Amino acid sequence: MDSISNSLGFSSTSDPKTAVMNQIRQEAAVTNARQLIEKLNEHCFEKCVPSPSSTFSKKEETCFTQCMEKYMAAWNTVSRQYIGRIQQEQTSRGGTMDGMGSL
Repeated sequence: MDSISNSLGFSSTSDPKTAVMNQIRQEAAVTNARQLIEKLNEHCFEKCVPSPSSTFSKKEETCFTQCMEKYMAAWNTVSRQYIGRIQQEQTSRGGTMDGMGSL
């Protein structure tokens, strides 16, 4: 887990405030990933699999794959824009760039 945390920019620290902020960021990232998967499955499954069975047809599999790719690309675009806007607002207010403000 430490290598994942470090790759996401959540390095371990002895500062309690930073450790709490990192934990909150990690939990938010997990929640966002879970929401993405739930919405992706809900949206794409309903669109691509009109009559569920024990296996996907080739057409359903192709539809599902393309739908997931489009949905994730849209999610990433929205996320980047949202993060950019938050950072811009933090900068314009003279706040911190960590997205958490001051605790």
